[in-house]
This record gives sequence, C-alpha cells and structure tokens, in this order.
Amino acid sequence: MSSHASVPAFRPLYRQIQDLIVQALADKEWLPGEMIPSEMDLAARFEVSQGTVRRAIDELAAENLLVRRQGKGTFVATHADPRAFFRFLRLVPDEGGVPRSRSEPLECQTLRAGQEVAKALSIPYGDPVIQLRRILRLDSKPMVVDEIYLPADLFPDLTLDQLKASDRSLYTLFESLFGVRMVRAEEKIRAVAADPVAAQLLDLEVGTPLLSVERTAFTYGDRAAEWRRGLYSTVNHHYFNELG
Repeated sequence: MSSHASVPAFRPLYRQIQDLIVQALADKEWLPGEMIPSEMDLAARFEVSQGTVRRAIDELAAENLLVRRQGKGTFVATHADPRAFFRFLRLVPDEGGVPRSRSEPLECQTLRAGQEVAKALSIPYGDPVIQLRRILRLDSKPMVVDEIYLPADLFPDLTLDQLKASDRSLYTLFESLFGVRMVRAEEKIRAVAADPVAAQLLDLEVGTPLLSVERTAFTYGDRAAEWRRGLYSTVNHHYFNELG
C-alpha cells in the first residue's frame, strides 16, 4: 500500500476560504442579491490576509456565485439579474435578441421518488419529490415543455397557485421563495420526434424533430436541487452554447 494513501490532499488557503464562503451561502447567511461583508471584515472573520480573501472572492466571481460591483461591493449572484437569462436557458432566436419569456405551469404535485428520479437527485428511493409540468413560451410561442422534479425538503409547500401567480422565471421564483439558487447544471441532449402530446402542447405536427434536454441542476455544496426533462422546439430558434 502506498505510504501516501492516507495523506490528505493539500488545499491552498484561498480555496479553504472559498469553501467557508460557499458554506455560508448554503446556510443562507447571505441571500441572493444581498451584499456580503467587505474583504477586510471577512479577513478578520477567517483570520487570514485580505489578499487571500480577495483571491477566494475572485474565484467565486468567476464561477458566477458572487458579483463584484465597482464602488459598491460584492453581492451574492442572483437569477433575477437580466445577464443571467441565458446562463441555463440556451434556446435563442435565430435572428438574435432576448425574447420575452413566460412560464405557463400545468401541474404541481407531490410524489414518491421512483428509481430514476431518486438516482438523478441523489436521494433515497421513495423520498417525497415535487413534480411540475410547464410550458415555456418565448415571445408568446410555446417553445419548451418541461417535466421537473424537485426534492420536497428544499421546496416545502410549493403550490400550483404560487407558480401561476409569478411572472418571473422558475429559478428566480425558487430563489425568492425558498432561497435555493441553481449554481451549475449538467445536461444530456438527444434528438427525438414529437409525440402527439408534445406536438399538441408545442403547436407542431406529430413527428416534428425536437431536442430532448435532460438537466440536473445543483445548488451550493453540489447538492442536486432539480432534475428536468425538456422537449425543445427549434422552429426559428437554436440551441446555443459557448465553449472555452
């Protein structure tokens, strides 16, 4: 057995400070949109130099967890920021521009997690989950049908009425009502043909090519907070992703 097997991996001090700041975000010490303490205050709190805190904050800003505002301070990133619109929604109009989006909820119910959902959300089989179905309209045209699963403990008492009453994006709603912010996501994409149900909801012919997008979104601490399967129409739209 290697003599190095039990030696813990070294983490630079600024990375350790990053971890502590993310833990504070996960504990909802500072909520989305709120200003965090100054570098001087954080340096005193964590008993490190301001330079170490500055590097930790720089890394978290690069990861879209924090936002620096010149002359104002550092804030917790929020889905309410218009610049965040296409961070998770990658369907954009062929002619460019930012479309007006509207979420149209269809269903909201609490279920027991089946094997597929439990695996995707890394929760025990049979745990309560909230299932949502909704249509996303872009410039009033139905473009996406989503089936969404959420761990019930993160979204207590979420109702269809709450979803229908909101004119904000789902992620902005989740953030404002429950303090749950999606910070990263993994997606699998494949081509499928529209079945009769999807065709009717998206106002398309049966058999029209669609993108099937399966996404797991994670909140602070890399906890899976949402699993969704979406069917995307690409009529006058395309899926855009910037690499590198």
